[in-house]
Amino acid sequence: MLFHWIGELVTRRSRWVLALGAIAVVAAAVVGVGAFGKLETEGFDDPASDSSRAAALLEERFAGGSDYVFVVEAADGDVDSPASAAAGRELTDRLTADPDLADVTSYFDTRAGPMRSTDGSHALVTASVAAGAEADPAAVLDDYATDAGPLTVHVGGGEVVGEEIGGQIGKDLGLAESIAIPLILVLLVLAFGNVVGALVTLGVGMVAILGTFAELSILGSTTDVSIYAINLTTGLGLGLAVDFGLLMVARVREERAGGRTHDAAVRRAVETAGRTIAFSATTVAVALASLLVFPMYFLRSFAYAGIGVMLITAFSAVVVLPAGLAVLGDRIDAWRLPKVRGIRGEEAPAWARLARFVTRRPLVGALPVVAVLLVAAVPLAGIELGTPDDRVLPTSASSRQAGDALRSEFRGDGTHPVQVVLDGSVTPADVAAYGEELAGLDGVVRVEDRPGDGAHLVSVVTDLDPRSSAARELVDEVRSVPGPAGVEALVGGASAELHDQMTGIGDRLPVVLGWLVLTTMVILFLFTGSVVQPLRALLLNALGLGATLGAMVWVFQDGHLADVLGFTPQPMDSSMMVLLFCVAFGLSMDYEVFVMGRVKEMRDHGFDNEQALVHGLAHTGRIVSTAAALIAISFFAFLVSSVSFIQFFGLGTGLAILIDATLIRGVLLPASIRLLGERAWWAPAPLRAVHRRFGLSESVAEQPAREPAPVG
Repeated sequence: MLFHWIGELVTRRSRWVLALGAIAVVAAAVVGVGAFGKLETEGFDDPASDSSRAAALLEERFAGGSDYVFVVEAADGDVDSPASAAAGRELTDRLTADPDLADVTSYFDTRAGPMRSTDGSHALVTASVAAGAEADPAAVLDDYATDAGPLTVHVGGGEVVGEEIGGQIGKDLGLAESIAIPLILVLLVLAFGNVVGALVTLGVGMVAILGTFAELSILGSTTDVSIYAINLTTGLGLGLAVDFGLLMVARVREERAGGRTHDAAVRRAVETAGRTIAFSATTVAVALASLLVFPMYFLRSFAYAGIGVMLITAFSAVVVLPAGLAVLGDRIDAWRLPKVRGIRGEEAPAWARLARFVTRRPLVGALPVVAVLLVAAVPLAGIELGTPDDRVLPTSASSRQAGDALRSEFRGDGTHPVQVVLDGSVTPADVAAYGEELAGLDGVVRVEDRPGDGAHLVSVVTDLDPRSSAARELVDEVRSVPGPAGVEALVGGASAELHDQMTGIGDRLPVVLGWLVLTTMVILFLFTGSVVQPLRALLLNALGLGATLGAMVWVFQDGHLADVLGFTPQPMDSSMMVLLFCVAFGLSMDYEVFVMGRVKEMRDHGFDNEQALVHGLAHTGRIVSTAAALIAISFFAFLVSSVSFIQFFGLGTGLAILIDATLIRGVLLPASIRLLGERAWWAPAPLRAVHRRFGLSESVAEQPAREPAPVG
C-alpha cells in the first residue's frame, strides 16, 4: 500500500527526507526569484479570434495603432489660450522627437474638433510605439505625466493600464502578505495551542509558494503566463498548508492520545490523513485543470499555478511534514501556550451536537440555510459582463484619470473605435463606399480610414462605452457588412476583443461544466463507492457557488461596499467570474473529501449512517472550520489591493470557503445524507464490483487505536 510505504519511509529515513526537501526548497527559491520578470499583464484575449488577428495586423502594418493617449488639461480652463497652446506644442515636439514613439497626432497641430473636449478644458495627443522600439510604459509615465505648469498631462492607453495594474499588484501583494502571514501565524498558534506546530505548518506553505514560483518561472520562459497567477499561488499556498497541516498534525496527536508510539502515530496519520490530503489535492487540481480548455492564457495561468501549488503542498504535507514531525518527536507540543489546549484530533462536542441536531431534524436545519443561499444568489439574474479596463485602478492612477477624462469630456474621441483591417489591396473608391455603409449604422459618430503596408485601416468611431452591450451589438453589425471584394475584413478594437472573449468563454463553458461533473462523479464514486454521493455533492456545490457569485454581483456590480473597499462599480469581469467559479468549486471539493473521508472511515468500521455522520463531523468539523477561517484570511488580505478585480477574487474566494465550510459541510451535508438514508451509499451492482477493485476509500485492515465514544 502506497501510503503505508510512505509512512515507513518518512519515519525511518526522516532526516534524509528533510535534507532532500531543504535542497529542493533552496533550488526553488533560486529559480523562483526570477518569476516576476517573466510574467505578463495581459492574456485576456483569444489569440485565434478575429479581434486578435486584427490586432496582430495592426501591429505589423500600422505600428500597432495608438498605444498611448495623452490627455492634457489646461490649468486656466482653456487649451486654446496662449500659455496652454504653447505648452501643448512643446509637448507635441517632445513626443515627436522621442525615438521610441511614432505617429504622434496632436490637437495642437491638427485642431481637430474631436480631440478637444466640449468645454475646451481638455485636449488629446496620441502616439504609438515606434517600429523596432521596446515599449516601456513606465518610462513614458515618468517622462510625460505631470501636474506642473500650464498643462496637467495624464497618460493613458492599454500599455499604461497594464503597467500600472502590474505595478500596483506587486505593491499590494507585499502588503497583503505582511498582514496575512503574521495573522495566520498567531491564529495557528492559538489553533494548535503551541508555537512549534504552527511554525511547521506555516513552513509547508512557504515550501509550496517557493516551489510554485519556480514552476511559474520555468513556464514563463517557455510560454505566456499571467502575473495575476501570483495571487492564487500565495493565497492557496498559505491556505492549503494550514488546511493540510492541521489535518496531519491533529491526526498524529489523536493517534498518540490513543496509545500509539510517536513514530507509529506518524505512520498511521500518513496512512489515513495522508491519503485524504492526496485525494483532496487531486480533486482540486482536477477542477482547476478545467481552466486549461480556455484559449486565454490569463485563465490557463491560474491552472498552471493552482495545479502546481496543490501538488507541491500535498507532497510537502504527506512527505516532508511527517518527516519533520518524526524528527521533532515529543517536541511537536513544545512552546505551549498556557491554558490553551488547541486542536488535538479528538471529537469536538459543539460539532457533534450540531451534527446530532441536523441528523435528527434535517429539514429544520436545512431549509433556512437553503433559503439564505437562494436569496444570496438572486443578484445573478441581473449580471452584466465585461472586461477590465482602467477603472479597475484607483482614481489616483494616471491611466485611470486619463480614462475618466475621455469618458466624461469627449464624445467620439476616436481612442476606442471599432477597427476594421482590410487585408489586401483595395481602391479608394471601394474603401469610401464601405465606409459610407458603416457610417449609417446606429451609434456611429464618424468613419476614418488610412492606408498601411499592404492593408487599409477603417476606424468606426462611436460614442458608446466600449464595454457596453450596445458596443458589442455594433461589432456584430460591422461584421455583417460585406467588405470590399477580394480582401478580408478583420474587426478589432476594445469592443470586438470583449465580444470575442465572451464568445470564447461561452463556447467552452459546456466543456468545463461537463469536465467538472464527470470528474466529480468518478472521483467521489471511487472515494465513497456511491453514485448518489457525487450527485449530492454537485447539488450542494451549486447552491454554495450560486450564493457566492450572487453576493459578488451585489457588491462589485451593484456597488454595495464600494465606498468601504474603494472601487468603482462596473460590469463583472467574465474571466474573473469563471476563475472564481473553478477555484471555489475545487476548494469545496477539498472540504467534501475531508469530511466524507472521515464519515466513510466510520462506516467502514461498522457505524450506521447517523453515527458515522455525527462522529465524522465531530472529528473533522473543528479542523475544517479552523482551516477555512485561516484560508479565508489569506484571501481576504487581497482586499487591501487597489485593483478591483483582485479585491473581487480575494473576497469571493474567502466568502466561498466560509460558506462551504460552515453552511454546506456543517448543515446541508449531514442533513442531505440523513434524508437520503442508506440510499446515499447506493451504487448498481456492476459499479460496486468496480469500487471493490479500484476504490480509494480508507483501509480498514487496521482498527483505530480507540473507538470513538459517544459525544454530547
